[in-house]
Amino acid sequence: MDNKLKWLLVVVLLSFLGWYFLIKQSDYTITFKVNAATGTISQGILEWTAIRSKKQNETYTVLEKRNFDFIKQLMKKGNEELEYSWDMKTINDSMTNVTVGIKDLNHSLYNRLTAPFVSTKFRTEQIDKIKSFKLGLEDHIDGFKIRIDGEGSSKEIYVAYISLKSVLHEKAQTMLEYDPVIVGYLDRNKIKIIGYRPYLEITDWDEDKEIVSFNYCFPIPKNTKYVLDSNVKFKTIAPLKGLQATYFGNYRTSDRAWFALLDYAKKHGYKLENKPLEHFLANPFNGGNELEWETKIIIPFTSK
Repeated sequence: MDNKLKWLLVVVLLSFLGWYFLIKQSDYTITFKVNAATGTISQGILEWTAIRSKKQNETYTVLEKRNFDFIKQLMKKGNEELEYSWDMKTINDSMTNVTVGIKDLNHSLYNRLTAPFVSTKFRTEQIDKIKSFKLGLEDHIDGFKIRIDGEGSSKEIYVAYISLKSVLHEKAQTMLEYDPVIVGYLDRNKIKIIGYRPYLEITDWDEDKEIVSFNYCFPIPKNTKYVLDSNVKFKTIAPLKGLQATYFGNYRTSDRAWFALLDYAKKHGYKLENKPLEHFLANPFNGGNELEWETKIIIPFTSK
């Protein structure tokens, strides 16, 4: 073999070893595909780790979060300290590729030497752990359906509303908690609710802190006379132009349609203002099959 070629191979090998042992962020990497938006997966990760914190005595701290595409966590349990780096990349309008990089802060070198080649305890435990997350996520996804409807517009509506704030995954619970406040006011003042099909109007969405401010609204006749109240207000919601989706499922997770619209917009070059408007077309108090509960959602285009 030519000496130049030998030296080239040595340089390539040394470069690879230097990257693998000194630069590469993880000891072991697991990759899988799932039929969900990046935001749905991101929410699933945070909810799954919250459950594991309670049931497995694992403590998770978010070290870094970039929109809904990347989450880096530190997990502690006894003497164990592991870093999990979740990287989500959209493949198409419905499919996402998930790459999980795992690093054991106390046994990193040993794991790098063994995990890719031998079925070690570390490797087996991590595969089982990520597999359990994937199965749980797929079960969750089976509980709702989303249809992207494309560009569209909403109608002007006059509403009575109450302004609320909550963490994202508790927005439906917060609505139910305050439902008696606004409905009670409307009943006491004999104000007619049109169809009992409320709206949820997002006024601010802090994606990093997972907090939303929103108006819980009921459509009423525009010429309604009302008594001033410290909680219940009245206004017209102007027509919106944006991307629309139809969500079928429990209202607790209607934000999964928001994430689908954001991924769709990113892939197709739309710029959206992250202030979704939801219109609930079924009354959850009537029960029934949740997959038949329909919600119309629009996220407006960014103003030019």
